[in-house]
Formats: sequence, C-alpha cells, structure tokens
Amino acid sequence: MLMEQELILVSGPLEGRLGKTLRAALAGRKVRLCREGETLENRRLLFAFSLPEEGISLDLCRLLAHLRGTPGCLQGSVAGVVIDGAGDLYTKAAGRDILLAANLAGCAFPGRPLAEATGGLQNFTVQARNAGCGLEEAYRLAVSDLAGRVLDFVPPRRKPPQVLALHASSRATSNTLALWSQVRQRIEADCIIQEIGLRNGTLEDCAGCAYTTCLHFGEQGGCFYGGVMVREVFPAVRDADAVVLLCPNYNDALPANLTAAVNRLTALYRTSSFADKAVFAIVVSGYSGGDIVAGQAVSAMCANKGFWLPPGALLLETANDAGTAMALPGIGERLEAFAENLLAQTRNPA
Repeated sequence: MLMEQELILVSGPLEGRLGKTLRAALAGRKVRLCREGETLENRRLLFAFSLPEEGISLDLCRLLAHLRGTPGCLQGSVAGVVIDGAGDLYTKAAGRDILLAANLAGCAFPGRPLAEATGGLQNFTVQARNAGCGLEEAYRLAVSDLAGRVLDFVPPRRKPPQVLALHASSRATSNTLALWSQVRQRIEADCIIQEIGLRNGTLEDCAGCAYTTCLHFGEQGGCFYGGVMVREVFPAVRDADAVVLLCPNYNDALPANLTAAVNRLTALYRTSSFADKAVFAIVVSGYSGGDIVAGQAVSAMCANKGFWLPPGALLLETANDAGTAMALPGIGERLEAFAENLLAQTRNPA
C-alpha cells in the first residue's frame, strides 16, 4: 500500500518556540494535524512535543499510553520526532520513549530521527557553527531536514542481504545466543550472515579523542585504538545491510563490550553513512527491564549513529537460568515472526 506523501503532525499544543519552529521548518510542504481518533497506519508522521522544565508532558503521556496499549496501530508508517524542552534535561529521554513505543507499535524510523532542542539550544552549537548561522536557525534546519527525510524514506533492501550479529556472551550459558541461533537457522538460507563475538580479548572503549584525531583515523578506515574493532567489526559493518545486537540485560544496561563497540563506531561514522543499514536487537532480561536496554540500543544505534530502525526490530524476552528462554510459552512463534520480519525488512524479493 502506497503511503500518502503528506506529513501528519502528532503533537500537543503547537505554541511558543516549538510552534514557531515547525511553521518555519515545514513551510511549503503538505502538512496537516492529526485528527482525533484518526487511524495512523501507512502514514508519514512527525511526533512533536514541548516539555516543561520538569520534563512531564501529559499530552506525551497520553500518546505513549495509546502506543503501548494498541499493538500495530502504526503499522506501515514512517516517522520522526521533535522534542522542545524548557530545560537542559529530559529531551532525549522523551524522544527515546517515543521511538521505542512507536517502533513496538509497528513504526519505522530513518536514521537520526530525533530533533531535540534543549532550553538554551546549546545542543545546536556545533550545527550552528558548521552552518554559519544562529542557534534558532540551526534548530529550524534540523527539523526541516528531518521532515524531508521522513517524507523521502524508502527502506533499502538487498538480495541477498548481509546480516551482522554482534554479541559479547558465552554460547554455553547465554539465553540471548540461544534465541539468535534459532533466528539464524530460519534466515541463513536467504542471507549472508557474519557473527562476531566481542567477549574474548581486550576491547578498548572509546576515550573521546579530539574530533580531528578521530576523523583522521576514520578517513584511514580505522581508529586510534585498533584491535578487533578495526580488524573485524569496521569491515563487517561497512558490508552489512543489517546489524543485529544480541543484548542480555546486565544491570539494566547493554553489556560493557557492546557499549564499547557502539562507542568505537564513532570513528567509522565520521566518514561513512549508516543510513542504509538496519538495526535489530534481541534483548533478554533475567527479571525485568528489557524496555530499558531496548531503549538504549535504539537510542545509540538509530538516534545517534544513524542506522534505520525497521518495524518489529526488537525481540524482548524474560528468562533467567540457562536454557529457559527456549522453554518460554509461544517462543517458537515469536522467533518465527522475528525472523520473517528481518527478511521482509532487508531482502529485495525481486
């Protein structure tokens, strides 16, 4: 089904700086406000909300409740997110909450789908300097660019797609790897699969080199710290059409080596666009908190590094003792659906 090439604003009151910015950024485009009770499947959407100093918007809370309580309500849609904050906190967290809830409701996002404005717009300092403009103009340009990318987005597909799985787990005990092995069996006839384990050896985390240093090594296809990232991960990411993060929940956070790997991708990101690469994640929690880890994966890889986020990109399960994930009720059907969706989102059927 072809989507209408108009942008639908899903928002709270469009007042103050947010309203002014949206009017200027979206001028000349076919834009309308979401109608009450409107079906939002197969649409191009822009979620836009203002946050007060305390970071709580009742309009945003109502949206999240609807998305979380209505599975599939955004199936076939593509969206971006604009968050305008009165203070320096909570804008990214609010954006991440929308990304996660909307994706679980069936929505896709292009890479870098979040335009956030902190109270003083200091987060646009670099963009303003690069564009030779003021902070407010840099904010407007960011929203205009995001709207254009949402309207123009077409999911890239290959035949056969190249899929890279990254993990830092022990195969003997990992529920996360057990689930991935089942997904792999279901897709390997139609994909080129590479799997890289980051568990053994030393993986140096990013130490925040100066921009010029990072750029210099990125232009050479490497990173100051070298190692497995430069030898294996960088070439694999360059070739990949999709990256699957295998994420056991360690203390409500991504595993340390996966976090380090994401951080180290900065050198490659400075010289290579990830916009045509999809990101998926399998998240397994021993007790609870899978949404926290999934949100981190989405924020780091899609909002920050610019991978596009397909609908159904996340498989979240709860299992503690080794082997229990494969005994979860209905797990076979969920694995089958995840595998079929991964192929549907990355493979060109022609």
